[in-house]
Amino acid sequence: MPIGSIPAYWAERKPDETALSDDRTTLTWAELDSRTNRLARDLERRGVGEGSFVMIALPNSTAVHETAFAAWKLGATPLPISWRMPAAERDALVALVDPAVIVGPDEVPGFPTLPIGHEPDPALPDGPLPERVPPRWKALASGGTTGRPKIIVSRDPGEFDPGEPIVEMAPDGRHLVQGPLYHNGPFLFSSLAMVLGNPVTVLPRFDAETVLATIARERITYTTMVPTMMQRIWKLPDEVKARYDLSSLRTVLHTASACPPWLKRAWIEWVGGDVVCEIFGGTEGNGACWISGTEWLEHPGSVGRAMEGFQVKILGPDRRELPPGEVGDVYMLPENGPGSTYECIGGTPQYDADGWEWIGDMGHLDAEGYLFLADRRTDMIISGGANVYPAEVEAAIDGFPGVRSNAVIGLPDEDLGQRVHAVVDAPGGLDEAALLQYLATHLTRYKIPRSVELVDAPVRNDAGKVRRGALRAERITSAALEGSS
Repeated sequence: MPIGSIPAYWAERKPDETALSDDRTTLTWAELDSRTNRLARDLERRGVGEGSFVMIALPNSTAVHETAFAAWKLGATPLPISWRMPAAERDALVALVDPAVIVGPDEVPGFPTLPIGHEPDPALPDGPLPERVPPRWKALASGGTTGRPKIIVSRDPGEFDPGEPIVEMAPDGRHLVQGPLYHNGPFLFSSLAMVLGNPVTVLPRFDAETVLATIARERITYTTMVPTMMQRIWKLPDEVKARYDLSSLRTVLHTASACPPWLKRAWIEWVGGDVVCEIFGGTEGNGACWISGTEWLEHPGSVGRAMEGFQVKILGPDRRELPPGEVGDVYMLPENGPGSTYECIGGTPQYDADGWEWIGDMGHLDAEGYLFLADRRTDMIISGGANVYPAEVEAAIDGFPGVRSNAVIGLPDEDLGQRVHAVVDAPGGLDEAALLQYLATHLTRYKIPRSVELVDAPVRNDAGKVRRGALRAERITSAALEGSS
């Protein structure tokens, strides 16, 4: 079934049940269908058609999904981006895809735009449109490891079966969005939830206690998180966490960055090993691994085994496949071959001779095929000839009381080549000596930071992402300026 027909499908079966809500708006399936029909006609008269891109620069709200469904009804591809994105970065993306319409900004020279809060002309019909299948069902922007903007366009057409369970979702579920909808995880899984007829609740922004309150009030069954969110929720006072009944949860799916083992264990003990699941893979869709919390307890630290339809292997510097236990570059291959899952606009995929693709991660497989990540090659620190993987050090630092977030980078060092430097976000301050003493019980000596920098602002965004390269460049530049003054 064309994804644009999903609202009508569920409107026929449960017209008055909630389909989509945020902190201001609640829409039934019938209302969602009629509103998106009218908005689709509005977009159509502005030049949107089959194969077009519709750029969506809106804050988290029902409007993001409404705009996406309107685009899908026309056979177009929605491209969500951050509504706070600087104009220069946004314009670089615009130049890559030439969108038919941009929804959100007040004005982008040379392109039709619709502002936040736009409502189509009420005189436009809200009845059914001809069915169209979008040739590419979604597109997402990504800076990747280089920081240069690129757009990852799915090659999958916009056709889905509303009766077929997807990634642990069932048709009788309720879905919560707590991350930004311009990131792949929140957009992908909430869209699939609606395909299955699940009501979706969209939070305007992440707030730890609000998430718990919403799960309890709405009886949420499925939600996606990043480890940063999990940590902020877990570090709420015990009496706050105890106020909320989380028994409705069937799946808490975390993704996007490495989850510290201590945190994963805490969540498994809290909500259950069958509830806490992890998916590893890129927006590209060229590979994916899955692991439940119960499996993880048997393979602690793993991100799982390749899901059906994908293969994983580890290659060394000489591009030969490595045996279990040896760390190298993680390569993936979808069942239909290289390039079958996505098109990259503005970037160049990195394939080996056989068409397997590397997206920047390092790790190893065990004898049973479980994947264990080390870090991204571009972030690896070589200090005194030893390899230090920032994610491992960050996971240890996250376990220290008072730490909200942190990032570990390598800075130039005359003796070591690079020294391990930790940027630690601790709003209430912390004892640096106590932190280093704590790390000495968790890390090998050469992995312990040689320098610690305390900051009072998060170093990771709401999606749990950190640009270590930018942090490194800022500190090198600052040191150079200080040295020349």
